[in-house]
Amino acid sequence: LILRLTGKTKFSGHLLYQMTSSTTKTTTMTTPAKLYGKDLSEYDEVDVDELLAQLSPEEIKILAKEVDPDDNFLPPNQRNNYECEKEPTGPLNRKKLIEHINKQAMETPDIPELEPYVKGTVRGKKWIPPPPEEKMKEAEEQIAIDMGDEYEHALNDATQEEIIDLAAILGFHSMMNQDQYHASLLNKGQPIGLGWDGITKASAQKLFPSEPPNDTDIDESIKRVKENDHKLIELNLNNIKNISEEKFEQLFNALTQNEFLELLSLTNVGLTDKTALLLAEAIEKNKTLRILNVETNFINPPVIVKLVKSLLNGKSIEEFRASNQRSQVLGNKIEMEITELVEKNSSLLRLGLHLEFNDARHRIAAHLQRNIDRSRIIKLQAHLPRLSLTGGNGGAPNVIQTEDVEFDPDNVVIRGTQDDDDDDNDKRGSANMLKIYSLCLLALEYSYSIHSTPIPSEPA
Repeated sequence: LILRLTGKTKFSGHLLYQMTSSTTKTTTMTTPAKLYGKDLSEYDEVDVDELLAQLSPEEIKILAKEVDPDDNFLPPNQRNNYECEKEPTGPLNRKKLIEHINKQAMETPDIPELEPYVKGTVRGKKWIPPPPEEKMKEAEEQIAIDMGDEYEHALNDATQEEIIDLAAILGFHSMMNQDQYHASLLNKGQPIGLGWDGITKASAQKLFPSEPPNDTDIDESIKRVKENDHKLIELNLNNIKNISEEKFEQLFNALTQNEFLELLSLTNVGLTDKTALLLAEAIEKNKTLRILNVETNFINPPVIVKLVKSLLNGKSIEEFRASNQRSQVLGNKIEMEITELVEKNSSLLRLGLHLEFNDARHRIAAHLQRNIDRSRIIKLQAHLPRLSLTGGNGGAPNVIQTEDVEFDPDNVVIRGTQDDDDDDNDKRGSANMLKIYSLCLLALEYSYSIHSTPIPSEPA
């Protein structure tokens, strides 16, 4: 501001920096900064209002142009300090101005050409692109594969149809079209004219009828669930629109007292958080439902956690699916809560949820595998009624065989030995098979004892 007021544009003071660099030390020498021969501290007491009062209107106008900000209403290319104060030489007539410009352009002679134009001739040199650089291709090494005389002889004598069938078996889909592939799978023989050198033809698109809508009567289904109909084992309400909340409430209230329904599928029926909470309360009281599917609805992640938590009370549901909801991503907190709840559930065998984090996926997969192994142990215990398990030395279990048993490989049933005239070899083979089953059972039971996971003594 002081520079603009005094009208001077150069500094009389200067700063001198002398830098000497070396490998060990750097020295910097400075002189006090001065402005117009005076120290900067002397300008601290200058009265700016007094200086402005001494300026003329023209000088104040010049100062305002330099200090005032640009006009934001103007485009950037028009924001400058240039102003033309000249008076116009005459009135502006746009039409006459354009006519004058066109006339002047027509009267201006063309630039003379060095070589006159002649039709059919090319003036100057024609540009020819330089030849591309030749890239040296590396020779591919031929890998010798010794398949044996038998295989080489079979491939050399094979026909095109046989090679196509072999490619279909090996899964080389790029070597054939769809017709050839399906003909090989169905063993119908290759179509005529569709060999390696055949003409490619378009196949007509197969039109399949669309699936009919779900015609399940909702009112009748709710009535049968309320009446505890023993014939109603599976209830499929998938893709049925416009089911009211009152009907959902009636269905879930009836589900609490039902003792025969094992499968309930509610995919794409418009379930919301309110109705899903009612379903969670019904699951806690129901003891027979084994499969529950609520995919493709409008359930938020916290309500999904409550649904998974409700599975702990009944402990009858073996399969639960709730993917493709309103929120595609559950989040780390929700996934960890679901993981902890699943690890407490000993009856769940299958879980249909989209999990983003590897920790949750691995822990849930490992726990579900342990549940599947436990259910297999229960089934083996049901087929091994003649065995009793006791703890051995060091915590390892032993087998006490109360009666002789044998294994029937045809019926896959372990049964007690009957008094018949079987050979000793058959008895010895049956005993070995029984030992294998017993060892598998003991190994699984011992592994669960390490993980502190109890195994039910009675089969479900």
